Amino acid sequence: MVEALEVEDRFRLVERNTEEVITPEELRSLLEAEGRPKAYWGFEPSGMMHLGTGLVCGFKILDLVEAGFDFTIFLADWHAWINGKLGGSMENIRFCGEYLREGFSALGLTPGRVKYRWASELVDQAEYWETFLRISKNVSLSRVTRALPIMGRQLSSGSEVEFAWLVYPGMQATDIFMLGVDCACAGIDQRKAHMLARDAAEKLSLKKPVCVHTHLLPGLSGPTERGVYDEDERLSLQISSKMSKSLPKTCIYIHDSPDEVREKIKAAYCPPKVAEGNPVMEIARYVIFARGDRTLEIPRAEKYGGPLEVSSYRELESLYASGSLHPLDLKNAVAEALIETLEPFYRHFKGKEEIVEKMRKLEAGG
Repeated sequence: MVEALEVEDRFRLVERNTEEVITPEELRSLLEAEGRPKAYWGFEPSGMMHLGTGLVCGFKILDLVEAGFDFTIFLADWHAWINGKLGGSMENIRFCGEYLREGFSALGLTPGRVKYRWASELVDQAEYWETFLRISKNVSLSRVTRALPIMGRQLSSGSEVEFAWLVYPGMQATDIFMLGVDCACAGIDQRKAHMLARDAAEKLSLKKPVCVHTHLLPGLSGPTERGVYDEDERLSLQISSKMSKSLPKTCIYIHDSPDEVREKIKAAYCPPKVAEGNPVMEIARYVIFARGDRTLEIPRAEKYGGPLEVSSYRELESLYASGSLHPLDLKNAVAEALIETLEPFYRHFKGKEEIVEKMRKLEAGG
């Protein structure tokens, strides 16, 4: 059994910068009982890696690895195909999966430190579809339909629902049980699939996963109503506004050049004195300060108060909300800190430019 102090340190690593943990009590019990519990995060190989995937998700995976979890990054190729990504070409989807593995490896999540598994490995097993059908017999059609936003589909799009889409939430729950994980991780937009899995676990006497949900980093254009994605208005807005790889001007890719980062941050929505929903402040919170307190240097002319050194997000938020920090000074500081944070990706992809270029073409439909 893990010592209490060590358990609390591990707990804090897992819990920090999350939207919610379901449930904290279950997580603490898991850490007390298991020195090396299993966790996973599933990713559709569907396009270029941006800050939300590469750093918000990547940093949280690092937290769990450092907390002692046996972690699997699940490359959900079948799920991306069902969702019609990259032209519905499995060849393109699998190339994108290899690209995602390169991206996460740049952050230190190398094969050996974490496991990489493909959905294709699981769906070949008869047990997978038996488990899927057992789950399906215990969930209503209306509940499955309400879970479609996990695919990025609106609750009421007014369009025909493709039957294959209805299979997706049950497959996601099946993945959890087939991988035998103790903890399922995802962005908060995947909450409904995880709740479906937890309910199914109770009904079918399967292992009930602890769920760790992270914040969705907004696009640089700020809060945007693009449809209804959840009954909770605040969550629906967060899902609607999240950074999207298909909107290049409002998204920062992990291998954007320093000049591209500066240009995009400079053009970002950044209302004075407002932290919530401000994409520049959210990059500071969930990327720059994500791995613990650090120093953010804010160069500033003497006539505006001189340079600043900020050592925590809370301090930065207080400065900005009070009006003591101008949006342009914030943008300049965050851009330079972000470029520094992206350095591992720059190093990793140097000499592998053909991978990035091919992904750009696939993203553009070429």
